[in-house]
Amino acid sequence: MTTSVRASDTLTRDALAVLQPGFTGTSAPTWLLRQLDEGLVSVGLFGRNIDSPEQLALLTEQLRDVRPELLVAIDEEGGDVTRLEAGTGSSYPGNLALGHIDDPDLTRAVAHELGSRLAAAGVNLNWAPSADVNSNPDNPVIGVRSFGGDPELVARHTVAYVEGLQAAGVAACVKHFPGHGDTAVDSHHAMPRIDADLETLRARELVPFAAAVDAGSKCVMSAHILLPALDEAHPGTLSPAALTGLLRAPRSEGGLGHQGLIVTDGMEMRAISATYGLERGSVLALAAGADAICVGGGLSGEDTVLRLRDALVRAVREGVLTEERLADAAARVRGLAAWARGARRSDTGGLADPALRADLTGSGAGIGLEAARRALVVTGLEGYRRPSGPLFVAALTTVANIAVGDETPWGPAAELERMVPGTRTGTYGSADGDVGARVPADAGERPVVVVVRDLHRHAWMAEAVRRIAAARPETVVVEMGVPQAPPQGALHIATHGAARVCGRAAAEVIARG
Repeated sequence: MTTSVRASDTLTRDALAVLQPGFTGTSAPTWLLRQLDEGLVSVGLFGRNIDSPEQLALLTEQLRDVRPELLVAIDEEGGDVTRLEAGTGSSYPGNLALGHIDDPDLTRAVAHELGSRLAAAGVNLNWAPSADVNSNPDNPVIGVRSFGGDPELVARHTVAYVEGLQAAGVAACVKHFPGHGDTAVDSHHAMPRIDADLETLRARELVPFAAAVDAGSKCVMSAHILLPALDEAHPGTLSPAALTGLLRAPRSEGGLGHQGLIVTDGMEMRAISATYGLERGSVLALAAGADAICVGGGLSGEDTVLRLRDALVRAVREGVLTEERLADAAARVRGLAAWARGARRSDTGGLADPALRADLTGSGAGIGLEAARRALVVTGLEGYRRPSGPLFVAALTTVANIAVGDETPWGPAAELERMVPGTRTGTYGSADGDVGARVPADAGERPVVVVVRDLHRHAWMAEAVRRIAAARPETVVVEMGVPQAPPQGALHIATHGAARVCGRAAAEVIARG
């Protein structure tokens, strides 16, 4: 009986160890501390958990009081996807801006500074960078989160990002394996499918991942996408052919040879939860070769942790998942937690450093703003005259993809209102009637600045910009997404991303010429 109880305890602890759950609140709930004590090794943080750098550091200290070797993970890509600065917008441009500049030393430096800030706040695993090759410009979920559409460019910047982040003591997690760049469907909502053959995948999607593995990325995140060339039945997250046969297998056997952690994308995303169910999907992911189950972007209570823990234990006892596979996965999670504890830096400045606090709250300029300035492509500046009076900023908006979130502000409006006193802003969507006529009427005599993201993907937006520019020839157009449409307006600014610093860089050009 004693042996049976001991074995059961080990199994339960291993099942807890492979989970990466989220939670609500800016301090640790009692249930989370209890589960950490019982075997949980990882937690995931989201914007809802962060009020300030000081609060975040206290939160991570609270968690480590219970489990010193703890993986605290976050989705902090910089650019459009930020959790540290969800309320203000990021102090760093994202991947597309860095890829456009194409200076790997700059990418490495940006990643190192971002990693240093994460480490100072007690975060040691970043679900970043995106290593996806944005080969489909109409992609609804990757876009500016990719370094670009050229596999070799994406590879060299992925490597630079991994090196910079891990030099700061924060484990990198390249995503979304085996590549989300050629999809036309957002896996938050449904199952994407890529019909490229294996030769194309190896020449395009897999190039950055192979480079990241060679560079020693501690972690790779799987994608919920179906690639029939690899597996006709299962999406990447649930596919032994993708995770064990391709990602984990040695190069001599045609694989990438990744020996670090494999973590899933969020399992509550509908590509998995609506197709396989949360519990079954998690069991299949572990059986396929994943080591850590990411869940908690939308599901954030103890009941989710217990459901998944019990499902994994039950799967072992019923022979659906081997005890050895679960133990191996748990050992990899604990191994990364041990590495992260050993890699914690003592020279990141900490919260006592005023410069660090200033930059985290967005009042510093620094490398992020300089990078955003370098990423601008400005058309029409020769004949442009700086405004002599207040402007009217028309933000043409769509529903933000879930990875970005609706709460993060974007655009140059706030900076223009500061630089050009009296400037006003109007926000318009596809349901707002004749936007092309409304904007000039709302602007009155003020010069118009139209702000868009991914103009080429939205017919209503393109038509509105055309009509506004025809009615008001002095119109300035700021494209903050992937710049695929031809430049329009008397002045056109492509920022290659919608981070706060990108908006500031664009505002400087508009206000000062």
